[in-house]
Amino acid sequence: MTNPPEVAANRLVRVLYLLAGLVLLGLGIIGAFLPLMPTTIFLILAAWCFSRSSRRLEAWLLGHRYLGPTIVNWRRHGVIPPRAKILACLGMASGFAIFWLGAQPDVWLLVVVGLCLGACAWFVLSRPSAPRPPK
Repeated sequence: MTNPPEVAANRLVRVLYLLAGLVLLGLGIIGAFLPLMPTTIFLILAAWCFSRSSRRLEAWLLGHRYLGPTIVNWRRHGVIPPRAKILACLGMASGFAIFWLGAQPDVWLLVVVGLCLGACAWFVLSRPSAPRPPK
């Protein structure tokens, strides 16, 4: 694991990182309950913001019983659990289907959105798989 980044020296910058981290944490928690909204990426970004604003909040998030293991696995090994890969790809496919049927976009927009989601799915699937965390 690499050395943790320094907490921002400027008070205003620290406050902005802290606010961003809190917003991202909230979005991640909401994403745990809404089927089409991601969770993990928001938590990873929240931990990154907390590493630059509040070591205490970063330690809390990394040590959290349910939220922490995925973030720690990502930081240490760049891995994504197989279940998370499946859920992420299903969420992207569902979101694409809802977009296609609900918005009925022009073909060019449908292709652009499909390519973007396909690239995201490729990235998720190309990461190494993590073993299930112990209960």
